[in-house]
Amino acid sequence: MKQRTPFAIAWSVWALSMGALLVPFAYRLTGHRVAGLGDQPASIGAGLAVLLFIPSFATVGAILAAKRPTNPVGWLVLASGLCYALGTLGILVGSFSTRWSDWLGSWVWGVGIGITGTFVLLLFPTGTLPSRRWRPVAWLAGIALGGTFLGNAFTPGVMQGTHSINPLGIGGPAGTVFRVLQSSFGLVVPAGLAAFVSLVFRFRRAQFSEREQIKWLVYAGALLVIGVIAASIVPSLVSSPDLGNNLQNSIISGSFVFVPLAIGIAVLKYRLYDIDVVINKTVVFGALAAFITAVYVAIVVGIGAAIGQGTSKPNLGLSILATAVVAVAFQPVRERIQRFANHLVYGKRATPYEVLSEFASRMAGASAIEEVLPRMARVLAQAAGAARADIWLKVGGELRTEASWPSDESQPPPVPLGDHGLPPMPGADRAVPVLHQGELLGAISIRKRPGESLTPIEDKLVSDLASQAGLMLPNVRLTEELLARLEDLRASRRRLVAAQDAERRRIECNIHDGAQQQLVALAVQLRLAESLAGKDQDKERTLVAQIKAGAHDALENLRELARGIYPPLLAQQGLAAALEAQARRAPVAVTVVADGVGRHPQEVEAAVYFCCQEALQNVAKYAGTSKAMVRLHEVDARLGFEVTDDGRGFDASNTSYGTGLQGMADRLSALGGELTVQSVLGAGTTVSGWLPLRVPEAVG
Repeated sequence: MKQRTPFAIAWSVWALSMGALLVPFAYRLTGHRVAGLGDQPASIGAGLAVLLFIPSFATVGAILAAKRPTNPVGWLVLASGLCYALGTLGILVGSFSTRWSDWLGSWVWGVGIGITGTFVLLLFPTGTLPSRRWRPVAWLAGIALGGTFLGNAFTPGVMQGTHSINPLGIGGPAGTVFRVLQSSFGLVVPAGLAAFVSLVFRFRRAQFSEREQIKWLVYAGALLVIGVIAASIVPSLVSSPDLGNNLQNSIISGSFVFVPLAIGIAVLKYRLYDIDVVINKTVVFGALAAFITAVYVAIVVGIGAAIGQGTSKPNLGLSILATAVVAVAFQPVRERIQRFANHLVYGKRATPYEVLSEFASRMAGASAIEEVLPRMARVLAQAAGAARADIWLKVGGELRTEASWPSDESQPPPVPLGDHGLPPMPGADRAVPVLHQGELLGAISIRKRPGESLTPIEDKLVSDLASQAGLMLPNVRLTEELLARLEDLRASRRRLVAAQDAERRRIECNIHDGAQQQLVALAVQLRLAESLAGKDQDKERTLVAQIKAGAHDALENLRELARGIYPPLLAQQGLAAALEAQARRAPVAVTVVADGVGRHPQEVEAAVYFCCQEALQNVAKYAGTSKAMVRLHEVDARLGFEVTDDGRGFDASNTSYGTGLQGMADRLSALGGELTVQSVLGAGTTVSGWLPLRVPEAVG
């Protein structure tokens, strides 16, 4: 079948239905009288209800059949609309021929109602049976509807419920068969009940989207039941029986409109309209209308009857009293009804408004930050009916879990940030970035239970909550970064203390094993020289020469130790001169470029000097080169240095700092500076760093 064929058939049947419906009304507008379309206001109201009820079936059915031709639900709804339209056409036919009018009425209404009450329920919303076990129900419904049509359309003799002879009655043995088939309409009720049970089973086993579709049909069915109940009460409230009957028909016909509309929304556009919100509002407005009606009837009608005031002339005082009671009680009643509706629709979950309201109050309150985020995760999970909710915080180049609900579950690992938006979050059905002034601060993610998916209202809730969180997470992130910085500083200080202790032990060991031993040896040699004085001049001169050389060695050793603690040349002539002297003693050729660097505080010069010294020692040990360069520079109140070589290099991205580099980084960090190491295999290494310089205050 070509793509245009279903479209043409669907709208052709719709045009036929509209023609069958509107011809009686058009004939009435020409001045002719049509039975059932009188001039009374109630009759006009019933006619307008029919003009809504029947076109809704035909139009929704045509749209579904044209857009979803493979789904039989649309064709079934369209067939129901055609049957109802033919039933209305029978009213006009009755003006010319009672027999044909009765013939149409004998089967057309039953078939139309039977289609909606059996096959639509059985196949909705997918157009297929829930399972093969429901095939007998489909056969039962088919027999009921087919038998209803054949039995009433072709049974000979007087048609049931009329005084007319069937114009298409078939006699003989076939007539006996048609008489048996007339009783098939009784099978519509059990078939309809079985179809309803199938809908219940389908709902229990369906996934989330299919459940939402079924909710729409159940919602329309509930409105229809309420309409039927209201229609049964209306006749007792009016004095005219004709007026009551017409109002009853109008209410029932109007209530049927909700059924095709719900079917159309469910099959085509249900995700655009959240059914929970619709049900919530319907419960609230319906209950309020019932409350106002009950108050009016109780006061105006009840009290009026008790005091002997007829309802034909309502008492003005009682009407004012009813209005006052409604005005005073309206707000408390509305709040109680709203809570009832929320509990009915959302169960124990909070409504989206309650979630946002609670979160806003937590932000405005005095709760600590470490309490707000866990509360936010808990409220979000409960409101969205989620199995898990996580609040993520951006720290550096990754997202870390800051709060989760349930809190007793294991925390997911950090997620590295990419270059294009929010990365996939592990185990999350929905993740929304938390932004503040366009900057990514973190994310909110939730995971639904198996078989469930996020509804539009829940999706909007997550987005709204992320917008509010964007006002608070800057403080949280700043706190986290400060805590991380504080921990780094504590670790750096611990390493510095450990390095200082190790350095003191090294100096103590060098003094003990070096200068101290030399001085002890000198003392022994001096006592020996004293004992030889005046006895053996040759031995005395030799021993004095040894003592002189030992004293010189001890002095040089002490000078080396002093330069390791703080070089005298650094204190006297500055950083450039001290590094040039160190370069002359280095085992590789070192070029020092100072770029006009002047004198600076002692701690700054010492930090740069020892960092450069450590870097040159690393060049000599590991670089495998014969030359290096040291460059000093001052830019923007910063003193910087670079130690560059063209040696073998290493993979800096996969190599952590050793003891020497970590000590350099700690030394610079303690003074507010920073160390950077850049290296490429086979292309050398550059160790650079900087320290802030103190700017002297201007003298006024």
